[in-house]
Amino acid sequence: MSGTDLGLGRIGQVSRYASDTAASVAWYRDVLGLRHLFTAGDLAFFDCDGVRLFLSPNEGSGGAPSILYFTVPDIHAAAATLAERGVRFEGEPHLIFTHPDGTQEWMTFFADPDGNLLALMSQVPPTA
Repeated sequence: MSGTDLGLGRIGQVSRYASDTAASVAWYRDVLGLRHLFTAGDLAFFDCDGVRLFLSPNEGSGGAPSILYFTVPDIHAAAATLAERGVRFEGEPHLIFTHPDGTQEWMTFFADPDGNLLALMSQVPPTA
């Protein structure tokens, strides 16, 4: 993957902290009218016209800013390209969640020069 092929640009997900996931799900769904995608434990996901809103508990983050998740078609290739450019990842791309239809969610995390967390995310369709 060359520098111009990286494919960063579209933000696929933004995270927000929620002190009470169930109450926040009800508020974002019923008050704001956002389409609830799914809840996994104390993590909830909504569709905001193609950008996912991810709600999670604020566990020891100290009020850190939201995380920007960039969608990429091939997370391994994108991570390798960024690593070649000097980006230091917190770990390898890894499977986060498998949807009932078999689609897999993969992510990997890194920081900007100020230490703000960013991520790459990729959806991998099920294999036949």
